[in-house]
Amino acid sequence: MDLFEKLRNNLGPIGSPAREFNGHHYFAFPKLEGELGPHMQFRGQNVLNWSLNNYLGLANHPEVRKVDAEASAQWGLAYPMGARMMSGNTDLHEQFEKELAEFVSKEDSFLLNYGYQGVMSAIEAVVDHRDVIVYDAECHACLIDGIRLHKAKMGEYYKFNHNDMASLEKNLQRATKKAAEKGGSILVITEGVFGMSGKVGSLDEIVALKEKYEFRLLVDDAHGFGTMGDTGAGVGEMLGCQDGIDLYFSTFAKSMAAIGAFIAADHDIIMYLKYNMRSQTYAKALPMPYVVGGLKRLDMIRNSSEFRDKLWENVHALQNGLKERGFNIGDTQSPVTPVLLQNMKGGIPEITGLIRDLRENLGIFCSIVVYPVVPKDIVMLRIIPTAAHTLEDVQITLEAFSNVAEKLENGYYRQNTIEIASETIEVSAESAAE
Repeated sequence: MDLFEKLRNNLGPIGSPAREFNGHHYFAFPKLEGELGPHMQFRGQNVLNWSLNNYLGLANHPEVRKVDAEASAQWGLAYPMGARMMSGNTDLHEQFEKELAEFVSKEDSFLLNYGYQGVMSAIEAVVDHRDVIVYDAECHACLIDGIRLHKAKMGEYYKFNHNDMASLEKNLQRATKKAAEKGGSILVITEGVFGMSGKVGSLDEIVALKEKYEFRLLVDDAHGFGTMGDTGAGVGEMLGCQDGIDLYFSTFAKSMAAIGAFIAADHDIIMYLKYNMRSQTYAKALPMPYVVGGLKRLDMIRNSSEFRDKLWENVHALQNGLKERGFNIGDTQSPVTPVLLQNMKGGIPEITGLIRDLRENLGIFCSIVVYPVVPKDIVMLRIIPTAAHTLEDVQITLEAFSNVAEKLENGYYRQNTIEIASETIEVSAESAAE
C-alpha cells in the first residue's frame, strides 16, 4: 500500500468527528478575527469569546503591547541566532531564568523555546531505561508523548487513576519493586490544574507519599502558573507543598499570553537539563522579544494582584451562575469551566445545532470538545474566563445559557430544520443513528 493512500481519507481520532460534523473551519480550525480579547469576529459577526487562554488579560494590555513592540523593533525576531548552548545565550535569557526561579521558589530554571516539546524533552532527559514513570491518567498529551519517548528507550511506566491516591500508592509499590529489579529510580508525573476538567491535582497528598516511597515529582502547572496561589506562583503554593515539587514546569501560553516555557528545579538539575535536553540543544533559543516581553509580564504578575483578582471575580460569577441554572460544570477548582452535556439523544445534528445557535444567534463563542478527548456520551463546552471579561459579559453569557437550557429541555435542537441568523441548516436526526 502507498503510504499516502492510508492517510488521504483518514483524519484520525480527532479529525474524524470534524469530518462527520462537516465542521472544518467551523467546529475545528475556526478563524477568530479582530483584536484578541473577549469580543472578536467569527464568520463576519461579533461574538463574545470564551475560548482564549488569556487568563490575566495580558495579551492586549497596553503596557505589554508597548514592550513587545519596542523589543521587536530593537532586536528583531532573529536575535539571538542559534541554540543556547552554541551561540544563542544572552544576559536577558539568564535574568529571566533567575526571576522565574525566584517567583516559584526554586534554585534555578531553564528557559525553553516551546512548552510542548520542552516538557517532552525534559522527561526524556531525566529518566533512562532503568527508571520507572508513574503518571496520572489524565495527563496532558505533551506529558504522554514524553512518556512515549521513555517507552521507546524500553523504560517501564505505570498509570494511576486520576487524582486517586490509593491507585497512586498501589502503582508506587509496583514501581518500587520494578525500579529495585532494574537498579533505577521513580518519577511521578502529574498536573497542577488539569486543562479540560479544571480539577486541581492532589499535589499535597502526592508529596506526603514521599514519606513512604522514594520518588521525584514533576508537575506541569501550565494552567496554575499566574492564576493559583496567593502570589500566582501556582498550585504548589496554593496547597503549601511547593518545596515537594522537584521539577516545576509551566508554559507561557496561558497566563503570560506568549510563547515559550520554563522548568525550575535545584541548580544542579537545571545544569544537567541544559546540557541534555535535545529539544533545546538542537533548536534555536527563544527570540529576544519573547524574553523581554516575558520579563514585563512576570513583573506585572508578581507586583500586582489586580489581574488575578479580576479573573477570579469573573470565574466565581460565571461558575456560580451556570450551577444555579442547572448546568454540570464538574469538579473544577480553577478558571477552566467545563459545561458537561449528557444524553443528547439527537446525536451529531443536535450537538451541531446547539453550537451553531450559541455562536450565530446568541453570539457566544466557546470551544466544543467531543470524544476521544471526553467520553463518548459527553459533550463538553469549554469556557475560559479571563480578567479582560466584564461582569456584563458574564451576565450576557448566563442569559444565553438559560436560553440553551430551555431549548435542550423542549428538544429544539433535534428539529429537522434549525433556523439561524445567517443561514438555514438542514439536518437529519436519523442520520446520526445510522
